[in-house]
Amino acid sequence: MESFSLILAIVVVTALAFDFTNGFHDTANAMATTISTGALKPKVAVAMSAVLNLVGAFLSVEVANTISKGLVDETGIRPEVIFAALVGAILWNLLTWLVGLPSSSSHALMGGLIGAAVASAGIGAVNGDVLVTKVLLPAIAAPIVAGLAAMLASRMTYSLGRKADGRAAAKGYRAGQIASAGLVSLAHGTNDAQKTMGIITLALIAGGSLAPDSDPPVWVILGAGLAIALGTYLGGWRIIRTMGKGLTDLQPQQGFAAQTSAATVILASSHLGFSLSTTHSVSGAVMGAGLGRKGGVVRWSTATRMFVAWGLTLPAAALVAALAEWVCRAGDWGTGLVAVFLIASSFAIWRISRREVVDHTNVVDGDPVAAEGPGQPEPAGVVTTAMAAVSPPPTGVTEELAATVPAPATTPDPKAPSAATTV
Repeated sequence: MESFSLILAIVVVTALAFDFTNGFHDTANAMATTISTGALKPKVAVAMSAVLNLVGAFLSVEVANTISKGLVDETGIRPEVIFAALVGAILWNLLTWLVGLPSSSSHALMGGLIGAAVASAGIGAVNGDVLVTKVLLPAIAAPIVAGLAAMLASRMTYSLGRKADGRAAAKGYRAGQIASAGLVSLAHGTNDAQKTMGIITLALIAGGSLAPDSDPPVWVILGAGLAIALGTYLGGWRIIRTMGKGLTDLQPQQGFAAQTSAATVILASSHLGFSLSTTHSVSGAVMGAGLGRKGGVVRWSTATRMFVAWGLTLPAAALVAALAEWVCRAGDWGTGLVAVFLIASSFAIWRISRREVVDHTNVVDGDPVAAEGPGQPEPAGVVTTAMAAVSPPPTGVTEELAATVPAPATTPDPKAPSAATTV
């Protein structure tokens, strides 16, 4: 019993650690456009988002119940299975954060839970109808709906504000953008914080500490809210840079349209109990807003890498979770080995991230997104930047440098006519 209580405590702590990574991983969903357009200073933006995430965690438990009661069969699920699921989700969150890709923390968690449950109890442990109707279909529909809504909203705002004073309109849209960013943060708390609540509740049911079909206790709601708020405040600056500058260059009108559209989709899904990815919704809205302005563009190379990450999230997290569950079957030493691996891997990823620090001081650095097409190349990515560092300078730069260096002295050719002779 002591050993069982210990593993249950480990699961709860690991779940809160996942919630923390969810916070800094998804800060960009609420505040990237607000920061990139200059509506709020970076530190003020993430502090505001953290407070509203905490408030949102107390508004609903519908999504938590989808995780704890609907996605997998809770009978026969051991705490070790949930621990393995969290390992897969955390590692995927950290890897995508390292490369600055806004992937879905929600799908990482659900992929880990599915992989660990299948490895433990077989494919029958997953409720396929819930997976399709409340996870997969919303994952496809959310970015499309949010993107179309943001594109139409952007065009409408530009059309209605065509005759308005430029400065007054920009000031008004910045204020609206702050309000809509707060709404997205509130919506994020009602959706993403609940996923950790659902996981902890499922672990407590599996451990016999809660009766089946129980709602999350108050301490679970508070703990999940605080963990995601703390992670949000620290800020996932790498992903904020990608979302705010890497996908498209937004003006305040577009930022307002994107965030309002995304918040509407997220709040509606939370009310219906859909375990929606806020990342998918906000990313779709940002791309839609980018296309909603005349002359606006989307950086499709970045979007393509993001789509690939979305497609890999569920299977990658599931595979890591399944391997972790297999090791955990060895008993306490297996669980300890997985825990050590998780800590070591997390530390290694953090050390790698320190090679190129991105924080509130440089998160908005860089050129706006250029239009794609002949003569208008995209901003350099990571590989391009690395190649440029070791490549010779362009011809124009070489000539400019040569002009500043005195020409070397040369020996006159005795056969060449002198200036005096020529005269």
